[in-house]
Amino acid sequence: MTAYSLLDLVPIVQGGSAAQALANAADLARHAESLGFTRYWVAEHHGMEGIASAATAVVIAHVGAATATIRVGAGGIMLPNHSPLQVAEAFGTLDALFPGRVDLGLGRAPGSDQRVAAAIRRGLGGDGNEFPQDVLELQSYFADDGRTGVRATPGAGADVRLWILGSSLFGAQLAAALGLPYAFASHFAPRFMHEAIRVYRNHFKPSAVLDKPYVMLGVPLVAADTDEQADYLATSVYQRILALMRGQSLVQRPPVKTMDGLWLPHEREAVGDFLGLAMVGSPQKIRAKLEVLIEQTQADELIFTCDLYEHADRLHSYELLAQVMKG
Repeated sequence: MTAYSLLDLVPIVQGGSAAQALANAADLARHAESLGFTRYWVAEHHGMEGIASAATAVVIAHVGAATATIRVGAGGIMLPNHSPLQVAEAFGTLDALFPGRVDLGLGRAPGSDQRVAAAIRRGLGGDGNEFPQDVLELQSYFADDGRTGVRATPGAGADVRLWILGSSLFGAQLAAALGLPYAFASHFAPRFMHEAIRVYRNHFKPSAVLDKPYVMLGVPLVAADTDEQADYLATSVYQRILALMRGQSLVQRPPVKTMDGLWLPHEREAVGDFLGLAMVGSPQKIRAKLEVLIEQTQADELIFTCDLYEHADRLHSYELLAQVMKG
């Protein structure tokens, strides 16, 4: 059976607060654990009104404390924003708190716009070009092999599973060269998905971590009891992506009866491209689409993101998904 997991952007809804979003995150993680999800990941984003996961390691600690068995981690940490030593210490601390449950997905994008990126990186000078070397440095801290001359405490010897994330072919090539599991960001950039999978699998080199390739794909999800209800709930997702493209606030807006008048034709097309892999509908419709996706990609795992206005609708959406995946 294909493994299934959850990626949470910890959405702040219109009229809500970060405190509420974080409480919902813990509740959602407990819910996912009870439904058999493999892992719960949080994504690093900065300077984005409507997303409460900027302090990613802190959110992971919050979620880890609320759960007992589900793997928790970052999908991902944007490594150019941090020194590898600080990341090793933060995730070494998480491993000390939640032994054997911590994942660390690594990306080379800033997770923000240029203005916010400049504020984050003050004194770092990173632009993503150092990413491969930073990954190797981070591995060295966890391995405690002495190559850096500095010992991460906590961090040395920590059982943190590294992943390489990507939305292009660069991450696929690096993950293959290092023999690490690869997570492709097809939940927002599906265009290069098939080519990235091919590059990763064709160039994979076995390592002490993996003896064969392991692919995880991001999938947007809106599941409901009926196709009509799912289409209605999905308008919250469309509004958020539209706001992202317009540079507006990303607070989660309530669903609307129709998107007509809210977007222009070219915007509708752009949102559709962004969400090209979205699973929207009843369990029957989603099952049919997932069967095609799994057959075409042979993905080892799927990680779903479901950002809806009502927390109860998110919980129910993941319940329906779990039923489909178990079937």
